[in-house]
Parts: sequence; C-alpha cells; structure tokens
Amino acid sequence: MNDFLIGIGKRLKDIRKKNNLTINELAFRANVSNGLVSRIENGRTIPSLPVLLELIQSLDIDASFFFEGVEKKSNSKFIHLPKENQQVIEKEVEAEGFKYMHIFSKSLHSLGFEAVLLTLEPNSKREKVITDAWEFKYILKGEVKYIIDNEEVILKEGDSLYFNGKFPHVPVSISNESCVMLVLYFYTA
Repeated sequence: MNDFLIGIGKRLKDIRKKNNLTINELAFRANVSNGLVSRIENGRTIPSLPVLLELIQSLDIDASFFFEGVEKKSNSKFIHLPKENQQVIEKEVEAEGFKYMHIFSKSLHSLGFEAVLLTLEPNSKREKVITDAWEFKYILKGEVKYIIDNEEVILKEGDSLYFNGKFPHVPVSISNESCVMLVLYFYTA
C-alpha cells in the first residue's frame, strides 16, 4: 500500500472537483473536519485507512476506481518525469503569493517522498501550517524568513533547512523579489 500513499491527496481532490463537491460538502458527507480533507488533498497528512474508506464512499465511487489513478508499484530502473507533466498544485486556498509546482513524488518501502518547487512572491501571506512530514528546503533564488514554532531563521540563496513539519511553520517574504526554493517532504508510513 506504500506506493499509493503519495498520490492519494491529489486523486481525492481530482475526483471531488470532478463531482463538483466543495471540501465542506465532502467533509460533511464523510463526517470529518474540513481541515482534515484540506490537509489530505494538499499532501500535508496521510489519512488513516478508515478515514480514507469513508472519504471514498462519500464520493459515491468504488475503492477500485479511486486507486486506478494512484501510482502503482513499478519495477523500472528509473523514473522520468518530463517538465510538461509537472503540475501546479494548490496547497492552501487562503494563501497569497505561494506557487507550488509538483515535480516528483514516490513511495519507496516505508518512506514517501515528494518534491515541489515553491515560488514565494513579495508580500505573500499565509498562516502557519503543520504537516505529517519531515521537510527539507533549499533556497535556489532570493531570501526568506522561516518561522518554525516560535523560532525564526533567515535563509539566503544556497542555504538549506530541515525540520519536523509537525511544528507550526511558515515562510515569510522579506524582500521585494521572489524567492524560489526546492521543497522535499519525507513521509513515513
């Protein structure tokens, strides 16, 4: 089942939108919180099996149909993801100036892995979030202030940061230029 973990949130969001359901409607049907559905869809948490099955049932689809669109185990020697297959993803609806570009995800053994490029625009804003992942940030361009729990660190081009995403955190724009960072999420099953 580990190979399915990374694609679950994206698949859930795709089917929900195709069925013209809001996050609120799906959450109500599944008897879970809006926040939980949002965190699952945005790759910030992986649902328990009972919650996942309840969400699938609430979409009025078969579990087999749900998993058709989720990555399956492969014995390939490598994975190639062409640039044109990369997708912009929406992590937080209420965030301004945050652009996430999904570039890769894979589950290997008991470790799930996702890579995104985050462009943080000047004057961007978002509340602190938590994730069920260890996070690695590498600044490709610009500078940013990262707030993790109640501590702050300034990151400049070439700097990296690694932390437990279970601590509330947020990047804050501190210049009038965009900041571009490679973000790696490491999930354990």
